[in-house]
Amino acid sequence: MNKKYLTMVPLLAGAAFLASAGASSAEGKYTIGISNTVQGNGWREEMVCAMKAQALASGEVTKLNIAHRNTDAAGQLEDIRNLISAKVNAIVVNPADPAGIKAGLEEATKAGIVVVAVDQAVTEPSAYIISNNQEQYAYLGAKWLFGQMGGKGEVFYMRGAAGASADSDRDKGFKKALAEFPGVKVAQEVFTGWQQDQAKQQILSFLATGTPINGIWTSGIDNVIVDALVESQAPLVPVVGADNAGFVGQLSSVKGLVGAAVTNPGSIGGAGVTLALQILDGKKPAQQTVLVDPQLWDNATDEGKAKLKAAADPSLSPEWPVSISIPGWTTYTKEQIVACKGPGE
Repeated sequence: MNKKYLTMVPLLAGAAFLASAGASSAEGKYTIGISNTVQGNGWREEMVCAMKAQALASGEVTKLNIAHRNTDAAGQLEDIRNLISAKVNAIVVNPADPAGIKAGLEEATKAGIVVVAVDQAVTEPSAYIISNNQEQYAYLGAKWLFGQMGGKGEVFYMRGAAGASADSDRDKGFKKALAEFPGVKVAQEVFTGWQQDQAKQQILSFLATGTPINGIWTSGIDNVIVDALVESQAPLVPVVGADNAGFVGQLSSVKGLVGAAVTNPGSIGGAGVTLALQILDGKKPAQQTVLVDPQLWDNATDEGKAKLKAAADPSLSPEWPVSISIPGWTTYTKEQIVACKGPGE
């Protein structure tokens, strides 16, 4: 079951911490556990706010138990086991490592807890998955980029976090496109960890070597890469990123920049809550994995420019995706996700 279209609605940034949002709606009957391992990343912050907003909008959730911190697979495994001990009804998890948390997800299922992985896949077969189509995300952007490069030249390849299944899937998509353009070579491959400061330093260090490149593919760490090109007065080669507000704005405002944004909505977090509630209510999906298909908006075509213009909102945090809802999967209002409040908060 695939969802192919996203709704573009502006929102403001919010923040969340390791917390428990307590009692609320008279209709609420479920406690949902949330496990996320990256803080300080705009995409993840939007994801958590979408989870909170959808839990509130559903009227079915009494309480959220949120583990939201910077940690690795071992730390996330500990968080998951704490959620099991808290006797939550479902756990919605963005996995640090697909295999590294398998034991915890299996334990949750055996305890009668519904497990939903969002954003990226897990290896535990009992878990449900709702994710942006990460392989297609990379393939669309890389194919466009290599075409803009004239099918030849050197590309700087800026990946996400090593070991994350989303990064592995994106690598498959990138290399699928690369195989279609034998004249394109990878000048250098780096892991950004999906951290803005780290990515900016990596591109600045590379530019300082004087090695020529003809294009840059980023795994969603994009606006700071454009900033680095401008600040260092380097040539504005074509850049691919995600639909983050800062980059979407740059594609219309930075003179001489050619680029494309590939949609990757953080609102997939809200969709994960919806899927968990559907399963708890006895409405299991026909398939174990649900994928949301991406779109590409470029500033090299009239159609792409129109989509970028419609999506842009300078009031957003530069790191937040402009895609804040997924038709059929999220029901919260703009005001609810802006507030970033769950049941009882």
